Amino acid sequence: MEYRVLGRTGLRVSELCLGAMTFGRESDETVSRQMIDRFIEAGGNFIDTADVYSNGKAEEIVGAALKGRRQDVVVATKVRFRTGDRPNDIGLSRRHILEGCENSLRRLQTDFIDLYQVHCWDPFTRLEETLAALDDLVRAGKVRYIGVSNFTGWQLMKALCISDARHLARFVCLQPRYNLIDRHIELELLPLCLEEGMGVIPWSPLAGGFLTGKYRRDSMPAGARITHAEKHWPEHMQNQANDRSWRTLDVMQQIAQARGRSCSQVALAWVLAQPGVTAPIIGARNLEQLDDNLGGVGWQLTGDELHQLDAASALDYIYPYSFIRDFGMKE
Repeated sequence: MEYRVLGRTGLRVSELCLGAMTFGRESDETVSRQMIDRFIEAGGNFIDTADVYSNGKAEEIVGAALKGRRQDVVVATKVRFRTGDRPNDIGLSRRHILEGCENSLRRLQTDFIDLYQVHCWDPFTRLEETLAALDDLVRAGKVRYIGVSNFTGWQLMKALCISDARHLARFVCLQPRYNLIDRHIELELLPLCLEEGMGVIPWSPLAGGFLTGKYRRDSMPAGARITHAEKHWPEHMQNQANDRSWRTLDVMQQIAQARGRSCSQVALAWVLAQPGVTAPIIGARNLEQLDDNLGGVGWQLTGDELHQLDAASALDYIYPYSFIRDFGMKE
């Protein structure tokens, strides 16, 4: 496992990040801890979780598994979504952030969080309040760095401008959805991160399992993660299975067969090769899936293979991106 610097920080993280969303849900505590052990043995030092994963159980599993080796791992967690029934058990208010941080520290059995991320945009709280609260946590030593997930381009740029103007701690990385099927961050978010020196740690690099090779045009495996996602997030996932997606899968399967790799490994290698990407977040339900994902590093796609995948999965540019591409890039 190689290591990459996270954005403009001096923090070195493994090129794959282990996601804990399955911990305490699809994976019981025993299997979850086995996966943490296997990931660390493979050289991984970066684990991402959130306070809402399995209602806090995922953080508890991570905390228990890292006892005695906390300093060996970069731990990331998130705050934003509902954690209780009270009116203020949600959002990015100062109250919820400070309370959420204390609860995460307790569950993780640590006195600091390496990377504390806001999980999603909050339209009900001013960014100034959110950023000031996060800055207080950094100054108090409870949080080392702050990050952001699920923001639009203008929302992220506004946050960075406020932090710079007020001399507050700045977001050092973005955690977006990014894979061969969903490449929309290439329009604004990825160029913004490159321009501002932010790290990028994509979630769902396998598109919820769609890019593992087990899907076919005429069938969907029973119990698959994507089926669960489409049931609960219909607007979010409804356009995943289309002609462009099947075309991309066909090319992936051809490359995988020629290289003696799995489709998952090809999908991860593609994300790892994209400019600005620091570490894709891999999620697994068992050791077999984790071992397959770990095979996504240690090799690289050729320039021709990257071109084939880029062409098959190419975005349909819309205005103003199409106008800028066709006219604005010319001297």
